[in-house]
Amino acid sequence: MFSIRLARRAEACTIAIMSRDLIETGLGWSWTPPRILRNIRDRNTNVIVAVAGGRIVGFAVMRYLEQEAHLLLFAVSPKQRRSGVGTALIEWLEKTALIAGIETIHLEVRARNNGSRRFYRRLGYEEGDTLRGYYRGVEAAVRIRRRLWSAINSNAS
Repeated sequence: MFSIRLARRAEACTIAIMSRDLIETGLGWSWTPPRILRNIRDRNTNVIVAVAGGRIVGFAVMRYLEQEAHLLLFAVSPKQRRSGVGTALIEWLEKTALIAGIETIHLEVRARNNGSRRFYRRLGYEEGDTLRGYYRGVEAAVRIRRRLWSAINSNAS
């Protein structure tokens, strides 16, 4: 069992280390504790965590713009994958975005990360352009997005 809540300032280091180990592998460490802390403090950004047994087992960082949101970071601990943690984190973010009047969520994922790409497609996200060299000139990304308003309208029909 797990719960989802906003991250606390004291958790910035744990989130940063998870980002380094689960997301930024092979790219260098750019989401350091001070950068995560700035995002926790930023009123236009939500940093959320999934907690199980007193430990962070997943997290997400999403920045809100006027009509769209950008999912900057998202990770679930390998032992917790396929247990519903990732889906619950995304659903929390989508509900919050809808309340904020956000129309679209977009993100980038490593082009070779087929597991993540399947995960987002299963949740209704659509793949777009491939961005060569997106990750520090080393690795390509695929831009992915979901239009929340059209998702609601199709569910209401």
